[in-house]
Amino acid sequence: MTESITEPIQEPQENQDEANQRNRQIARSTVIVMVAFAVAKVISLAQTVIIAQAFGVGSEWDSFVTANRIPELIFTLISGGALAHAFIPIFSSYLARDDKPGAWRIATNVINFIFSVTFIVSAVVFVVAPWMVEHVVAPGFTLEQVEQTAQLMRILLISTLIFSVSGISMGILQSHNHFLLPALAPIMFDVGILFGVIFLLPSMGVVGISLGAVLGAAMHFGIQVPGLIYYRARWRPYLDLKDPVLWRVIRLMLPRVAGLGVFSLNFLVMNNIASRLGTGSVSALDWGWRLMQIPQTLIGTAIGTVVFPSLAALSEIGDESGKRALMSGALRFILISSIPSAVGLIVVGRPIISLLERGAFDASASALVYSTLTAFTLGLIVHSALEVVARSFYADKDTLTPLWAALGGAAINLVLSYVLSNVNYVAQFSALNTAINLWPLDGFYLEQGNVSGLALANSLGVMFEVLFLLWILRRRWHGIQENTLAMAVLKTLIASLVMALVVIVIEILWTQILGDRGTIFTIAQIGVQVVLGGLAFLVAAFALRMRELSDLLAIVLRRAPAKLKQV
Repeated sequence: MTESITEPIQEPQENQDEANQRNRQIARSTVIVMVAFAVAKVISLAQTVIIAQAFGVGSEWDSFVTANRIPELIFTLISGGALAHAFIPIFSSYLARDDKPGAWRIATNVINFIFSVTFIVSAVVFVVAPWMVEHVVAPGFTLEQVEQTAQLMRILLISTLIFSVSGISMGILQSHNHFLLPALAPIMFDVGILFGVIFLLPSMGVVGISLGAVLGAAMHFGIQVPGLIYYRARWRPYLDLKDPVLWRVIRLMLPRVAGLGVFSLNFLVMNNIASRLGTGSVSALDWGWRLMQIPQTLIGTAIGTVVFPSLAALSEIGDESGKRALMSGALRFILISSIPSAVGLIVVGRPIISLLERGAFDASASALVYSTLTAFTLGLIVHSALEVVARSFYADKDTLTPLWAALGGAAINLVLSYVLSNVNYVAQFSALNTAINLWPLDGFYLEQGNVSGLALANSLGVMFEVLFLLWILRRRWHGIQENTLAMAVLKTLIASLVMALVVIVIEILWTQILGDRGTIFTIAQIGVQVVLGGLAFLVAAFALRMRELSDLLAIVLRRAPAKLKQV
């Protein structure tokens, strides 16, 4: 008999109690991760202010951003997200069977294998760094920029080696449902970079920031060591290439590696195109991405990190209803958080970025970064959603389907990157924009703002990826509570528009009454807009009877909702 997706189905009390207990645990863990990520982002903002003042969107920061592309790619593909999504389900299955010797055996083998591969690849990149910069990553750079970028890349490769071990350590702790130390690890990394920014930048320039990144990577791993000791981690200096479980992890990794490779290739293509659009284009793209990543990390990455082990456990016992409810609930909370955040970035993004206007970061740089940020706002929503949607497949040990989705999104991104960054198309769009006031951009967009087309192309590519994966999940899991999801999106959009209206009215009144009186008044304006805009969103949301807010309040107060809607 087919169950309705619109009618509430009463589950046995025991199942409801288990679900409520799991939800409370996930909520508490999510709060811990969010707070830790928030601290990391505050530190990152301190870096941003100093770096913006020192480099603006100039050639030196172009070099650093470009130098970080390949080391970041190596980490992402070999020891980052690809490994985590293949390693955690298998390592967790050993823990579920209480086979700790087997768990530490496979952990040791994976650590040694990943470190060895990372070392070999990093050594090759170290040798050919100048060629890669000149011919692959940034062909538009001058010879001096190529040499500087190659030097920075070689330094940053050291941090990649450290991350190859630290990334697996995070997976080990998260498999034990321990999220505090892995959440603190990014803070340590940002502290290391901040040290380089404050103490090494004045005498060493951008090289000091690279050395700070190496220090931060060491601290990223060091903060997790007490947790590994607590769980009695065992490591041995051996590598068993005949271990079938190791090759099972690798087989699960390969599609994810390819998918992340496609994602990283998108950024390499964007970097390649941006390097041809004039000095500062690469930096503007990076600044827009960094600012968008602040709410995206706090919302999407935090929730996705916490729910993944639970999704993997539910998949292991074949609880399709539990998976469906958990994924849908997590996705709704992401949507009701990321949509107003995206709208908020559009309406208060310009005054926020204007706070960076000092030193090398002038008004023209602010306008260019804002145009890129507005194009990334759609990406905030879809990148956040992807954190949970893709993990739903990895929990089922399916890493192939997300690869096909990533390939489709990459094709869209690639085509649109060339189209939307082409100055002729930009001129046509700018004329249309001027005629109907379609997008909140000024004339500066026509001069260099075509770099924001790269950001919009990325957002549209990921949007396709998310929608495709949701369509597959709906068929595979016999529904994803799509009616509830659609209603949550509709109500969130209405509440977000109310919030935007309040923020815009405040800006108009503030400008007419007080005008522009400097940084302190700008900060006060932003604070008033954020607080009153947030209150307007909450009032509208409760007026619209958004169930998610009531459920969240019930979880926080440790009360179970009267009824749980299951599919």
